[in-house]
Amino acid sequence: MVREQPQRQTFEEQGGIATMDPSALRRWVLSKLITYRFSERQVEKRRIAAERRRQRLSQRHVVEYFHQIDDGYSHLTAQILTQLAARYDIELRCHLVDGPSGANVADAELLLSLSRYDSSNIASHYGLTFPVDSASPSPELKQLALSILANLDGSELTAQLAPVSDALWSNDPDQLHALRQSLGSAENDIVQSRLHAGTQRRQALKHYSGAMFHYGDEWYWGIDRLHYLEARLAALGADRQLDGPLIAPCPAVTVPENLSASDLTLQFFPSLRSPYSAIVFDETIALAQKVDINLEVRPVLPMVMRGVPATREKGFYIFFDTAREARRRGVAYGNWFDPIGDPVRRCYAMYPWAVAQGRGNALLSSFMHHAFAMGVNTNTTAGLRQVVQAAGLDWQAAQSHMDDATWEALVEDNRLAMYAAGLWGVPSYRLLDVSNQPLLEVWGQDRLWLVAQAITRAKS
Repeated sequence: MVREQPQRQTFEEQGGIATMDPSALRRWVLSKLITYRFSERQVEKRRIAAERRRQRLSQRHVVEYFHQIDDGYSHLTAQILTQLAARYDIELRCHLVDGPSGANVADAELLLSLSRYDSSNIASHYGLTFPVDSASPSPELKQLALSILANLDGSELTAQLAPVSDALWSNDPDQLHALRQSLGSAENDIVQSRLHAGTQRRQALKHYSGAMFHYGDEWYWGIDRLHYLEARLAALGADRQLDGPLIAPCPAVTVPENLSASDLTLQFFPSLRSPYSAIVFDETIALAQKVDINLEVRPVLPMVMRGVPATREKGFYIFFDTAREARRRGVAYGNWFDPIGDPVRRCYAMYPWAVAQGRGNALLSSFMHHAFAMGVNTNTTAGLRQVVQAAGLDWQAAQSHMDDATWEALVEDNRLAMYAAGLWGVPSYRLLDVSNQPLLEVWGQDRLWLVAQAITRAKS
């Protein structure tokens, strides 16, 4: 895939929830709010309240699904909807939606491109299909598919999402016309009305993305987070096949014993304010050491410090999702003190020196652990001293490097490399062969299992 080379940029303060330099009071309030709201105890209390409300109103377990027709993850998810509705005692309500927009997405086209590439890589693990090297469906076929789906409701929409989506992503106009012949189609004003209604419903429930499930005040992203929804429904007695395997079990990060990948390179792009980076950093380092791969840790600025906007809905979903991912992994996380702004700058200023001492990864790990698991205010001298000393570095020596600006060019070069690979979120991974050609380029802490599989496949 030919990608436009990104340009060096000067980033501006975004303001609002995306501010890169909050006041001391705002930093403290947000940190306490996140720590409290997404603790396991508070999540469980909200679940109990949601279940009591459902029982009081004598309602079924209502799961809502939001389908974005040109999103690769939505195509994967469509393939399990009938199985989900049959397996669990739920009322599944499907909505058609537009893609994310505004401050909820950095680059809509890049996101769609990544969804296609990523979906083709993960599909077979779940027993699903996705065309390799697929292009975005044409506007004409998308409109035809939407006109068919907008003519359907209820269980019929649930049942037909997969075949219509399959015809669309297979670039099969004949099959789409045959489906329109048998299922009918809606006029364009009806299509737009259905899209608007679905998008508004998602917005009212405080989300922004496609391929999302909503149940009992919580969100579950497509195939990747379906196992959480399955476990929750089973705990509520809604699983009709308790002894059966999950529809979408969570992949494990595994490699064969004694596997050596010393001729491969793994580039790892974390950020010091990324909750997702924090919970996977040490595991990534451990995986690299286990397989003896050439690991290049390439830290970048946090998204809001490199001009990527954010909304309250997006931020809160990330904080919630990271907390449950950390609990699943058994990783310490959740006692939060936001390190955005100056703490990040000061740590990065010390980073080249720490690398020279052989403690670069230890410094990054210590910083994130203190900020996200120990609730240490890294915006104070005392807090930063804790970080440095826990990394095995000398605090007196470290202080002389806090005004070093060489880190700025370093992290900007890393950002440019990450963007050139079609990635922009963190953490991201690039697996390179002996000729430095990419074998895999993926975004997300929940793709470490895919990295492990790619390493294993490259060495088999």
